[in-house]
Amino acid sequence: MAEAQPSARPTRVRGCLAPPRAPKLARIVLRLELTRLLQLRLWILERFRPGETEVTLFWAALVGVAGGLAAPAFRLAIGGVQFALTGSTLTLAETAATLAPWQRILVPAAGGLLAGLVLFLGVRFAGGKRSADYMEAVTLGDGVIRTRPTLIRIVSSVFSIGSGGSIGREGPQVQLAALLASSIGRFAKLPRPRLRLLVACGAAAGIASAYNAPIGGALFVAEIVLGTIAMQTFGPLILSSVMATVVARIFLGGEPLFEVPRFRLVTYWELAPHLALGLVAGSFAPWFLRLLDQSGELFSRWRAPVFARMAVGGLVVGLLSVHEPEVWGNGDSAVSAILSSSLVWTGLLTLLAYKLLATAATVGSGAVGGVFTPTLLVGGIMGGLVGIPIHHLFPESTAQPNAYALVGMGAMLSATTLAPLTAILILFEMTLDYDIVLPLMVACVTAYTSARAFGGKSIYAEALPSTPPPGPAPLDALTVGDLMRTDPPRIAENARFQAIVETFVKHRHHNLYVVDREGRFRGVIPLHEIKPFLNDPELAKLAIAQDVLREEFPFVTPDSTLRETLRQFEGHSGERLPVLDEGRMLVGSISKSDLLLTLSGSRA
Repeated sequence: MAEAQPSARPTRVRGCLAPPRAPKLARIVLRLELTRLLQLRLWILERFRPGETEVTLFWAALVGVAGGLAAPAFRLAIGGVQFALTGSTLTLAETAATLAPWQRILVPAAGGLLAGLVLFLGVRFAGGKRSADYMEAVTLGDGVIRTRPTLIRIVSSVFSIGSGGSIGREGPQVQLAALLASSIGRFAKLPRPRLRLLVACGAAAGIASAYNAPIGGALFVAEIVLGTIAMQTFGPLILSSVMATVVARIFLGGEPLFEVPRFRLVTYWELAPHLALGLVAGSFAPWFLRLLDQSGELFSRWRAPVFARMAVGGLVVGLLSVHEPEVWGNGDSAVSAILSSSLVWTGLLTLLAYKLLATAATVGSGAVGGVFTPTLLVGGIMGGLVGIPIHHLFPESTAQPNAYALVGMGAMLSATTLAPLTAILILFEMTLDYDIVLPLMVACVTAYTSARAFGGKSIYAEALPSTPPPGPAPLDALTVGDLMRTDPPRIAENARFQAIVETFVKHRHHNLYVVDREGRFRGVIPLHEIKPFLNDPELAKLAIAQDVLREEFPFVTPDSTLRETLRQFEGHSGERLPVLDEGRMLVGSISKSDLLLTLSGSRA
């Protein structure tokens, strides 16, 4: 006879029932925990009403923390390369001054060779894939920045910068922060519009932590990259910049980037020389950018491997540094010297010529880095050259030449980026001196206007799309199908109440879509309307999805334009709308936040 199977029912032991089997007890405990979680979520929702905007701000703050941590990590890597090649921990310019002439020549050349080898050999490691610049990922791409090719370029930049290449560290540092932001956004499975916004937040965090300028970092991305200062995007940018600045200050200190003397506008008539300084910077900026472009074209004609070209670029920097050690690095120490010491026009002209050649050789050879700080140095030199004769002619009614150097930095930045508001705020944050605002505004706006008049373009023009034509193109050209998510939370109309609870706990949405057996949309279950069932376990045992269903609910189709969708949202207080095809089959959902991010600007 076959052996009897154990009964699933509880057995009587000494006049009482034995406890249920362990798996069944675990399921009961799990159901209770899920119910408590949903009750807690309802309590939070009723009091704080968190929505997609709050969720986006949370991720923006996290990206800011990551961007703030990237700054000291990147600087530590650069310092390690510098110490390995020179045995010094001083600034790059000070290190160059302590080395023998042959070492000044050899170190940048060796660093360029190593940086080029990283790029050359890294192609196989990256699988032949190209690294998307953060501007490209935000304006033209889908917010995805590939990890391997980006890390290869960042490692290459560490060798170039750490060996004295005449290039800024802010470019790869911002790219690293944007990479972290893209990785966080993909981990969170954010839709494309919010992923792009999160990458923009990473870029803002990188700039803010690099220059200790939270407002300037956010405005840089809003004005130059996104092309809009709509609060839908500017709020997350600000939060990310603030968090990055706080974290960076914890590790690097809160001191200003440059030691800046107190600015003093002697007379209001002195605004006229600052206007002239803006004209000079605006006319020089297009020539400066053409010099960088022509250097790149010259190196590209040489059919040699990238490591050979970058070694030659480093060699040029080394040869120039034999006479002028200040050409090593991004020029921050030279900027500090210009702002705090007596200026001699012959020394400024020599430094300008050498620095232009060194930067052109480094950038043109293909080194990975930024030109933000070198641009500030060029502007400071030009401001000093303008300020020296003006102060010599009118010593009683004009400020020292150092003040003109400070304003010249902002004017040159405005002329090369074509973003005067960003230049004004970044320089103001560097000085925290309100007296500089008036001459800075005059010089920056004049530099921007004259640069446009001389046919100048933004230094970031290659990474940005051309300005779109005016008009509501995104409203009429894009459709819901371009923005919708194809995996909205759904549940069968005959699902038990426990399945409803588990689905709500799994997803953040406040409305659960109900479909029939064929996948046709039947309605929604609002989160608030299941509250009575959560408080009555006996009633919850009997309920199914059809019992708590709300059949009347607005929807859109994949072919609906964004203008039509915006009208639907105007009469709907929820965050999402279901997307149905002609047969009322549920094919996706569209978020109000994604819609507003798209409509906030054609590049947002």
